Amino acid sequence: MVAGARKPEVVLRGAATVPVYNLAPPAFYAPMDPSLKYPALSDLKAACKARVPWFVWEYLDSATGSESVKPRNRAALEQVLFRPAILRGPITPDLTTRFLGQDYALPVGVAPVGMSGLIWPGAEAALAGMAQARRIPYTLSTVATQTPETIGPIAGDMGWFQLYPPKDPDIRKDILTRARNAGFRVLVLTVDLPGPSRRERQLRAQLAIPPRLTPSMLWQVAQRPRWALGTLMVGTPRLRLMEEYLKLDGNAPSTAHPGYLLRAAPDWDYLHAVRDLWDGPLVIKGVLDPADGPRLRDAGADALWVSNHGGRQFDGGPAALDALRDMRAAVGPDMPLVYDGGVESGLDVLRALACGADFTMLGRGWHYALGALGATGAGHLADILRDDLIANMVQLGATRAEHVAEQLAPRQDRRDEM
Repeated sequence: MVAGARKPEVVLRGAATVPVYNLAPPAFYAPMDPSLKYPALSDLKAACKARVPWFVWEYLDSATGSESVKPRNRAALEQVLFRPAILRGPITPDLTTRFLGQDYALPVGVAPVGMSGLIWPGAEAALAGMAQARRIPYTLSTVATQTPETIGPIAGDMGWFQLYPPKDPDIRKDILTRARNAGFRVLVLTVDLPGPSRRERQLRAQLAIPPRLTPSMLWQVAQRPRWALGTLMVGTPRLRLMEEYLKLDGNAPSTAHPGYLLRAAPDWDYLHAVRDLWDGPLVIKGVLDPADGPRLRDAGADALWVSNHGGRQFDGGPAALDALRDMRAAVGPDMPLVYDGGVESGLDVLRALACGADFTMLGRGWHYALGALGATGAGHLADILRDDLIANMVQLGATRAEHVAEQLAPRQDRRDEM
């Protein structure tokens, strides 16, 4: 083992342990405070690119088509401007947020990302442990590299579970039962995947899910020894939840991978069936059309998650923030809305809240942080977001995040119409 390497563990409550890879510096080396070297998510993103193999980077960072949605998400956020407040006296922001009956320390959480363990070894356990320690939600994907039984006790009451729709209703029922028994309180049903997307950058990188290493990929791994060592410690990333069901499916082709079981195009009947099976809060993720909002509410959704999947499914859609404004107008002030799409800072969180969101999520950002700093990166990003929220709320004279909308400046496009 290289000097300074160690294998810390996330301890399950009264159960087994899950290794989470980090890299401790030698005792004689005093590391730089990460807040100085990596003060922003952009710094973590650059460091991540330098530390993970190229095919891993292409998986994490890519979208579909010409990837126009990603800059569109960012541009929409950056067009949201505020008028700073003056003469308000001392401001002490309170970041606590109550959402779906649960108190959270920040109005931001961890969105589901499939194959997180490919991006950084032990990613799911690291993020779940951070979320429990920082009191923010963590969403485990159906196509994670760990099972609900492994991650649920780590996330505790901060755990959300995201369901990609299985074709088989028996598998669907069993997955939901396992998630509930593992302690997951909130279910997120993703509905914006009627079929697989073409992600050209992933194709060029020769990446399949689950991964099948080529000579080129092995060479890339050799150039990233920390990632390689961590993967050896934690184990090859696999779709552990779904592969259990694939073994039981006698009709599956011999060449099928676990994703074969998820090739369902959900409809309204599917949604009703999930609602009947899940007795906790149900969030519908991937909603962009405001016409769907009232119908989803009437179908039993407890919250809507406005998201364009980070541009990974469809390249011709609107910026998620524009869809958020339309959705808020369609469902009124009382329907809880979650937002993701281009969020990179505490200021972006405030922008989304001011435009109608009740809660925000990041997906790629947490994984950039893990790729940059290992398991400690997630906590560092949480610090960045918290500190930036506080700094900007003070500038806006807001003691609560929901008050920042009072300081919104007129939108540039509306001024141009006058």
